[in-house]
Amino acid sequence: MNIIVIGLSHKTATVEIREKVAFSPNQIDKPLRDLVALDDIIEGVIVSTCNRVEIYATTRDIAGGIARVKRFLADYHRIPFETLEPHLYSYHSEAAIRHVFRVASSLDSMVVGEPQILGQIKTSYGYAAEYKSSGIILNRFLHKAFSVAKRVRSETRIASSAVSVAFAAVELAKKILGDLSDKTVMLIGAGEMCELAAKHFLNSGARGVMVTNRTFERAERLAEEFGGEAIRFEDLFEHLHLADIVLSSTGAPHVIIGPKEVEEVVRRRRFKPMFFIDIAVPRDIDPKVDDLENAYLFTVDNLQEIVQANLAQRNREAEKAEEIIDQEIGQFYKWLSSLEVTPTIVALRTRFDEIRRAELDKTVSGWKELPPDAEKRLEALTTAIMNKLLHTPTAVLKKAGQGGRVDLYVDALRQLFELEAAPQENGELELEE
Repeated sequence: MNIIVIGLSHKTATVEIREKVAFSPNQIDKPLRDLVALDDIIEGVIVSTCNRVEIYATTRDIAGGIARVKRFLADYHRIPFETLEPHLYSYHSEAAIRHVFRVASSLDSMVVGEPQILGQIKTSYGYAAEYKSSGIILNRFLHKAFSVAKRVRSETRIASSAVSVAFAAVELAKKILGDLSDKTVMLIGAGEMCELAAKHFLNSGARGVMVTNRTFERAERLAEEFGGEAIRFEDLFEHLHLADIVLSSTGAPHVIIGPKEVEEVVRRRRFKPMFFIDIAVPRDIDPKVDDLENAYLFTVDNLQEIVQANLAQRNREAEKAEEIIDQEIGQFYKWLSSLEVTPTIVALRTRFDEIRRAELDKTVSGWKELPPDAEKRLEALTTAIMNKLLHTPTAVLKKAGQGGRVDLYVDALRQLFELEAAPQENGELELEE
């Protein structure tokens, strides 16, 4: 049995293409049923996120299985195959295992180390388990992927540093101001960056958020989303002293906060420290603000330096993660190979023994003056010959099961001796941890 992966991601397809191929979680039961109804597709899981759509499946026919799943993606979404196919990638066997381990560990993500993808794969697996499109192999495979991802996070620092400007701003604020549970944030602007920063600040325990914007309705919408307070832009300096952290990201063509205003605000705060983050281009806050006592100003350039340094650190940690994945692949592939080896050895011995018994019975039944112990001796003789004949192929097959192209040996033996499908395929085998 082989694991195959077919999909596309932010690396191979634009957002317009990814949108067309996405699966709705509310309607995932039908595509899962359609997927495992394809010829030669035994099990299937569909992973669909904003950055990737991937199908994990098991099949005996690698080339045929990949071709059928590719066609399934095109047909299901009513996209011409020739339009979709150039954006698709496919992996099988060990390469498929490596790919999924890397995806679950966020080594293949747009931002290496981001935590969302693992949860998304777990949710996708949950749907497959609910609708019974996954079985013994994908169940074990994805649980192993989850444990690999957990090991990567616990043994490396791949997710320990900020790699977005908004998150870097929050981390910097925590270093300077310490605990944020008693801190209030003022957002000047209501765009995407301010929204993202608000999420990070609140997730880090900030007490509350104030939002101001030249268009008051936008400030109201963002403040409502985060349970904060909307401030009219013209009233900014009447409320600025209430903020411990000020993040500004507007499209203003000139400075909107100067040193004189900040000096007065700090005085009103009785010289409690204030943390200013200016991520606007052109700048919203006069650089001279940083010269004032108890006022700390950081610009987008400062934050980008932090982000770049952290990205470099994540890349170094990613190398450690790849080593962990290398170790884990061998262990899982050994188990996967055992699914083929053991049943094939049993089936091969059963077939030889059936032939031996049939020939022995035929011989004994036609032997009129057979000595009393002759039948037992013939039984032992034919069994010994069979064991001698099967010793070498059994040893070679077991060795192949420890790592290698075991599928070639298994397929050859099954075809040469017309062996039946392995009985364990519908059962349960334990994976050694």
